Amino acid sequence: MSSEFVTPAEALALSERKVILIDIRGHDEWRREHISAARSMPLEQLQPGCFGELSLRDNETVVFHCQSGTRTNNAAAQIRAAVHPAKALIMQGGLNAWKAAGYPVQVDRRQPLPLMRQVQLTAGALALCGTLAGALLSPVFYIIPGFVGAGLVFAGATGWCGMAKLLAVMPWNR
Repeated sequence: MSSEFVTPAEALALSERKVILIDIRGHDEWRREHISAARSMPLEQLQPGCFGELSLRDNETVVFHCQSGTRTNNAAAQIRAAVHPAKALIMQGGLNAWKAAGYPVQVDRRQPLPLMRQVQLTAGALALCGTLAGALLSPVFYIIPGFVGAGLVFAGATGWCGMAKLLAVMPWNR
């Protein structure tokens, strides 16, 4: 039950044999762009026994990746526990390193941006517009960036983001 690191080249060579390639990013990120052979299993779903239907054995290998490698590195113990008794490998640099090496990915630009990028764009636009309106029109508009900032602090402190919840139910995210 070990986890080791592999380069994108090593992961590609392994994917041509019988290994399982798992993308631990969210489904929205996976739908927009992913390695063709990779299955989507978000990090929050990784737990011991989650691969029960595959009946992993100790001679099998599972290669995990995320966008940049940070999530997989931080969750190495969780990853090892999820695939036990199989061998867990973590692809260094994630999808970004895979693409930088020139390996193909499936891209669907019709899919919406990942939810957190939508939150960042919306919060940034509201803060910018509120600040400009406050400076150019009336100071009362400064309440907009203040409200957005308070919402971001609340989201960071509690893990609950109202803007993300609202954006998730928008028609383009269904």
